[in-house]
Amino acid sequence: MRGLYILGAWRLLVKSGLPGWHALIPWFREYQLSRCASREPDGRVYFLISMAITALRAADLCFRWNKDNETLIAFTPLILGILISVMLMHFIYNIRIFRGFIEVYQVSKAWLILCIIDELRFVPMLIWGFSEKYQPRWKVEDLRAEMERLATHGSAAVMDKGLTINLKDRHVSEFFRKKYLLKDIHMAIPQGHMVLLLGGSGAGKTTFLNAVNGYEKANAEVTLNGKNMYTEYKKMQYEVGFVPQQEMVRVKDTVESTLMDTAELRLSVDIPEKERKKRVHEVMDIFGLTPVADNMVEKLSSGQKKRLSISMEILSNPSLLILDEPDSGLDGVMARKLFVQLREIADSGKIVIVITHTPDRVIDLFDDVIVLAKDSSRTGRLAFYGSIEQARTFFGREKMEDIVKSVNQKEEGGDGLADEFVLKYAEVQHG
Repeated sequence: MRGLYILGAWRLLVKSGLPGWHALIPWFREYQLSRCASREPDGRVYFLISMAITALRAADLCFRWNKDNETLIAFTPLILGILISVMLMHFIYNIRIFRGFIEVYQVSKAWLILCIIDELRFVPMLIWGFSEKYQPRWKVEDLRAEMERLATHGSAAVMDKGLTINLKDRHVSEFFRKKYLLKDIHMAIPQGHMVLLLGGSGAGKTTFLNAVNGYEKANAEVTLNGKNMYTEYKKMQYEVGFVPQQEMVRVKDTVESTLMDTAELRLSVDIPEKERKKRVHEVMDIFGLTPVADNMVEKLSSGQKKRLSISMEILSNPSLLILDEPDSGLDGVMARKLFVQLREIADSGKIVIVITHTPDRVIDLFDDVIVLAKDSSRTGRLAFYGSIEQARTFFGREKMEDIVKSVNQKEEGGDGLADEFVLKYAEVQHG
């Protein structure tokens, strides 16, 4: 049966555009199969788990052979316990990889029963490998090459007025190799636009925003009104307002004192105190905080705290305002009122970028939408940037939440169409 399993693996690798002889190499064979199943990150873990199981089994045998060594015998139960735990992880990751095969070959989930039983796993592998009826949705190297080919076509032209993002990649080191979090994101956002940022869990929305505002620099060029955010970060840091999901305010202070302290930090030292106080009162009026100016922050409602957080960022009159789920914890009426205020900020000539998990209730207030999606290698890529109506046409879906569902992986409850839309958008952009 082992020989039949290897033979099936050989054929699957060939069908996916990888060298068949890799099926002859233990451990590496499973890693390559994970790439065929669009589960490369899981394959790396599976590879390490398989090595650990071999090492633990060898250690267990060594301890059993040395029956006269009481110290070694004492470790045997511990080794067995660790081995059982690791084998359970091995089983779980095996399921995840073969679920990927079911998606790539578009077959019934019932096949998974055969895939998870060691003695029967060779059956689906031989059938998928040798039958012409079963063909993968894409070849591993062809898909990667196509992604890279389309990524090399141009970039967004830098605007004198507006936000230009040319992000080649953002990566970290993992298992002694680069793990790409984001790749090939290019766009130009004009002044006065309010932009919705969409993407499923792990698509890289927060990483993208951190790269844009310079908090976590990427291999990128980001310019705001013609000025480089990275090379002129000290000058530009107050040109960008960022409101995180969690309020970052002192609760044991009044609203006015909080804003006055913020004004001292963010406004020029050359501005007289009278002018700073005037600016604070202007912002409180804009966000309806004047009636609670003397209230302690801890006594504010959730909506008032959100408006206070935004007010703190608006004080320095930034050209770009970024908000991560500003409507979190707010009811529909309060959320709507908050987004109307954000729309007014955009209409004053600012750029406003917002993440929200309930976009459809306020979608009429947005100009554009950015859609990020994880491709088959789990890298965040640009699946779309354009107007709301263009997005509906491009994805063939009316609701923004359905657009997110279309690019989410199937194991996350989505349609698993991220690669298709990433490629489609790249082809549209580059002709």
